[in-house]
Amino acid sequence: MKAVVYDKSKSPNALVYQEVEKPVPGDHEVLVKIHAVSINAADYRSMRMGIIPKRKIFGADIAGRVEAVGAACTTFTVGEDVFGDISNCGFGGFAEYVAVPENLLASIPASVSFETASALPMASLTALQALRNQGEIKAGQKVLICGAGGGVGTFAVQLAKHFGTEVTAVCSPANVELVRSLGADHVIDYTKEDFVKSSQRYDLVLGINGSHSLSVYKSILAPKGIFVAVGGGLSQVINAMLFGSILSMGGKKMRFLAAKADTKDLAFVMSLVEAGKIKPIIDRRYPLEKTGEAMQYLSKGHARGKVVIQVVQEE
Repeated sequence: MKAVVYDKSKSPNALVYQEVEKPVPGDHEVLVKIHAVSINAADYRSMRMGIIPKRKIFGADIAGRVEAVGAACTTFTVGEDVFGDISNCGFGGFAEYVAVPENLLASIPASVSFETASALPMASLTALQALRNQGEIKAGQKVLICGAGGGVGTFAVQLAKHFGTEVTAVCSPANVELVRSLGADHVIDYTKEDFVKSSQRYDLVLGINGSHSLSVYKSILAPKGIFVAVGGGLSQVINAMLFGSILSMGGKKMRFLAAKADTKDLAFVMSLVEAGKIKPIIDRRYPLEKTGEAMQYLSKGHARGKVVIQVVQEE
């Protein structure tokens, strides 16, 4: 089968499109013929930090069709369409096939495309768990989403509106109309307005790849507000983990999200997609052999929503 393999000795971007051995599923695994896979920051950040999958194939968010099942599998059968986040089992999505533990996958309804399904797992669950689990979101709250134009941010805006809140979204000028179209009540172009200087206070703030200090985010919280740090570079993660508890003394809470793959959450998000209540925003599409180029584009930090690799061209 064809796959994009990490090999820094053979390519400027260390990703090489080549022939590799097709995987064989274990007893509790299914073999998925991948139709689409989306790229996440986790892919290029892991590569930069030298955290390389055992099979040297990145790609976590897959969508495809079950081609074979292990002897002990009971959930899926050959021919079913599935999707999921496979980062916990060693990645492997930038390929034509991957063997995946069946408990990491959820079903794709007939009305949803492989491309749409592949854009959901990591980004939508990060947004959901940040808002619901860490942010304790409630209807009627005022919510600020910083970084609203990216993969996680576009889902966060839609989910926050689904939960019945008043959403203020912060994004670049290129994304203002997009974010407004997703339902944001107020949109701040950060090149024209500094939300920190506003007198507005928020019940919940999401700092997606945040560029401000924790103390700045704390200053815009309502008396019992919650700030959730989502993603970002290593320094942001360390700061949130080290100082979040100290800054949480008092009524305001400073938290960090470590999102987890969860098939129940996948099914919940998919139900909202199927009902037309949320949708992934797909910025660009690339064929499998152009994965290195796609990774470079996403790593620049200017993608509007998701970047998808089309492993099988849909009709």
